Amino acid sequence: MGTRKRRLFITGFCLTPHQTINRGAILCQDEKILAIGGASAFSLEPGLEVVELSDCYATPGFIDSHIHGAGNFDSSTAYGEETDINSMCQVLAGHGVTSFVPTVISAPKDRLLKNLSALADMMSRDSYPGAEPIGIHIEGPFINRLKHGSQRVEDITEVDLGYAREIISEAKGKIKVMTFAPELENSVKLIEFLLEHNVHPSMGHSIASEDSVLRAVDAGARRCTHLYNGMPPLHQRNATLGVVALTDDRISIEMILDGSHLLHPRMLDLACRAKPKDKLIGISDCVQGADLRDGKYHLGMSEIEVHDGLATTPDGTLAGTTLNLGKGWQVLKAHSHMSNTQAAASVTINPALALGYDDRGILKPGKRADISFFKTDTNQPRMTVSRGRIVFDSENPVSVLD
Repeated sequence: MGTRKRRLFITGFCLTPHQTINRGAILCQDEKILAIGGASAFSLEPGLEVVELSDCYATPGFIDSHIHGAGNFDSSTAYGEETDINSMCQVLAGHGVTSFVPTVISAPKDRLLKNLSALADMMSRDSYPGAEPIGIHIEGPFINRLKHGSQRVEDITEVDLGYAREIISEAKGKIKVMTFAPELENSVKLIEFLLEHNVHPSMGHSIASEDSVLRAVDAGARRCTHLYNGMPPLHQRNATLGVVALTDDRISIEMILDGSHLLHPRMLDLACRAKPKDKLIGISDCVQGADLRDGKYHLGMSEIEVHDGLATTPDGTLAGTTLNLGKGWQVLKAHSHMSNTQAAASVTINPALALGYDDRGILKPGKRADISFFKTDTNQPRMTVSRGRIVFDSENPVSVLD
């Protein structure tokens, strides 16, 4: 039996995220958090490694449950990429993300199934050099063609349970979320099928009426994909998906935290005021070109161009973001009325529990040692810890330390 590694992180303050601990300390042993509290309560026992980060604050590692790519990796074309998902893992760790759900868009059937199989194989490793991929979010293909966004219309199809079964099979149990349009025929049967296979049905890319949305929610759909985007705008005389998602407390909502192009800051604040705080899930909706220079990239089979951080298709349609949750979390704090702890919960414990994970997203004894540290004066990422391993250190950026 190997020697157990014990490490004590001391920081300016911790957001657990439900409470703030000033001059906090987090004791980790191997992959788990052993204890957390005020630094003065801990003794410096022999053999204990102490990491002093008093000019930083700590949060649980961020969890991005809707992200298409980063670091030149595109989740929708994993089968043909020269790069590997490891590049995405490394980039995300540099922004405080410790868990993520690679998100795939619609494609021709043979390509989609081939891609899911390749992506699932990449996600079957024991460890990653950074953030850990924890499941697949498939955004389509059972969505409304009238709200296709940057996805190709020809790749979208009506609900087909046989096709859904092939999707689940080729993804080898890795599908965690499927975005679908609740107005489509057989959508309730699709919800029932997804729930049987432990997949969370998420409503989006939809023009569903109030009745169609409520029928889906009653059947078990409890999530809304990137609120406001891919659905009709709010209207005072017509309650469609966005209105129901804001007012039905059974529904968790994804919020793109770019604070500009895809979600106006006041619309972000409206969602935060309308929903119970545990139903708010911050996402990046990030694409392949994140952390890279402006240029031409792709989102699945759709060509996209990134210019000044804005990602669009050739016809000008917005195509995700080049955002990361490290910046998104700052947008949420700046433009919502929420406290730091509530904002932190939206990118940590809320997405964890919405995906069915109770082992992460919170700084608590017995939970995974997934921790992110940010500089108190600049909010820049300083260090990221995944399963007790330091996977990013801004003062030692050349290699993973552990």
